[in-house]
Amino acid sequence: MAGAATTTAFGQAVIGPPGSGKTTYCLGMSEFLRALGRRVAVVNLDPANEGLPYECAVDVGELVGLGDVMDALRLGPNGGLLYCMEYLEANLDWLRAKLEPLRGHYFLFDCPGQVELCTHHGALRSIFSQMAQWDLRLTAVHLVDSHYCTDPAKFISVLCTSLATMLHVELPHVNLLSKMDLIEHYGKLGESSCSGQARRRVQISAEGSCFQGPCMLVIIATAFNLDYYTEVLDLSYLLDHLASDPFFRHYRQLNEKLVQLIEDYSLVSFIPLNIQDKESIRRVLQAVDKANGYCFGVQEQRSLEAMMSAAVGADFHFSSTLGIQEKYLEPSDQSVEQEAMQL
Repeated sequence: MAGAATTTAFGQAVIGPPGSGKTTYCLGMSEFLRALGRRVAVVNLDPANEGLPYECAVDVGELVGLGDVMDALRLGPNGGLLYCMEYLEANLDWLRAKLEPLRGHYFLFDCPGQVELCTHHGALRSIFSQMAQWDLRLTAVHLVDSHYCTDPAKFISVLCTSLATMLHVELPHVNLLSKMDLIEHYGKLGESSCSGQARRRVQISAEGSCFQGPCMLVIIATAFNLDYYTEVLDLSYLLDHLASDPFFRHYRQLNEKLVQLIEDYSLVSFIPLNIQDKESIRRVLQAVDKANGYCFGVQEQRSLEAMMSAAVGADFHFSSTLGIQEKYLEPSDQSVEQEAMQL
């Protein structure tokens, strides 16, 4: 793919832990892109991925099979998958020969779900680096299950994994909270994450109105809004909750250091995604196109206003995040006054 500037290709490297929805994302995004008029080529880089639901332009299974590796080398699934990626890294000429006829397509790379491939193993990063030399501009799209937001300990773990992935993969990066329609399937956002300073202090006057004030304080346990998780706001609130748990109380200093590390880098944020919602996919695609530079290309007609807003980063997600929260999160049935009376 190295050649004239007109041959520059763009695409997404879809990564994330097992079960986060990578293959489903590739299916939904490919259909959405084709509806926009883009020519799409989906590349399966996961040798363990069988029964693909999308039309696969290139399948790494033609080069190396996970079952064959496990049988021949007597490896387990994890070791076999790492060997497959190292084998692909050593045979990149095969991959380049497969991708060369697809110049002019927009690529979606469905990557393995092995977490260590994106956090400390070098094979996948080396493959992405080589693709960049072929004039293929990729954005890493990292998917994690949105229901982790309902558990503070798991959410901090997700933040650490996302940060490690961003630093290791060395690509423009977009983090997604996938399966937004199932976000409260394992619990409410506020039930397991609000305590201490995270609670709202409300003053109730004689007329029954509520406003913030220094006296007559009533502590109201309120749920965090979705933007608390997507923008990764003050994580000290989650530490207050973990400190009240008998198990995590002994690890407070460790959790404090992890939170401090995340906030010091200040890199991690998320975009909520429901792959069945076209508006949700559009917001993700807008962020991806800005990250890899596709929005500044000539493949599609673009307005000067859209390109300038991308150049200065004039994207405000609060209203869209609020709309997603209203769509997928159940509101409280009680008013603030009723909650205050109960407490």
